[in-house]
Amino acid sequence: MMAEAFERARVDDHDGEDLILDRAPELASQFERIAADYDSRPGYPAWVFDVLADQCGLGPGTRVLEIGPGTGQATLAMLERGAHVTAVEPGAALARRLAERAAGQEITIFVSPFEEADLPEASFDLVASATAFHWIDPSVGVARCARTLRDRGWLALWWTIWGDPDRRDPFRDALEPLLRGKAPHLLDEEAGPRAYIRDLAARAAKVEHSPEFGPVTTEVLRWEGHHDPATLRSIFATFAAWIALPDPLRRDLLDDVERLAREDFAGTVDRPYQTRLYLAQRLAR
Repeated sequence: MMAEAFERARVDDHDGEDLILDRAPELASQFERIAADYDSRPGYPAWVFDVLADQCGLGPGTRVLEIGPGTGQATLAMLERGAHVTAVEPGAALARRLAERAAGQEITIFVSPFEEADLPEASFDLVASATAFHWIDPSVGVARCARTLRDRGWLALWWTIWGDPDRRDPFRDALEPLLRGKAPHLLDEEAGPRAYIRDLAARAAKVEHSPEFGPVTTEVLRWEGHHDPATLRSIFATFAAWIALPDPLRRDLLDDVERLAREDFAGTVDRPYQTRLYLAQRLAR
């Protein structure tokens, strides 16, 4: 479960435009290993889809192109609002699970990298990507989005940061000594949320500087997740850097996560998260 009592803030953070972290395609492909567990990730706050409705026209009949839907954490919410979704998912196992969850709804699923998908030009009202656009080659991704959008359509990119660096996080503090002893690279600054946020700002700057798009609007929602031990373990199991660990070490650290949650946090862990949303309108051709 997650609570949505949260602080909303409009920010201007395009000061990291020179940083684009390397997101290797082979690391992205690791998500296929945990397709059955990916549903454990919390969905996105309703606030995201309210903003998309208010500013981008998300609603009945909206033609949405979604990049990297995974198993549908954002897809289902857009379908519930009446959108027709074309989803481009590179992972076959993830795409199968998405098809199961969205059966009978207005969705078309392509199993393909976004960079290679055969998509019609100027055909979509909204191009959306939820915690996925960082896997797209930045040299081609923005231009492809522009080609698929109709004039005055919208690009919406958003990410949930699994740990707000600006707020107290007792669980992160309790886990840190264990990571330092067993997998210290997971604590590297460039693996942390501040570097991740700078990277997102850099990607937004790529959109801002594109001749096809107008100014980027950036908004942040701060919220809290509330997790039992098993759910928290499953969430950590979906993090790319954790999936890439050797299996014995990965299982050991996931055991640590579950044990800490059960023994040190009385079975309920409250964690601070933030969701960052970047919006830009496609200019007329």
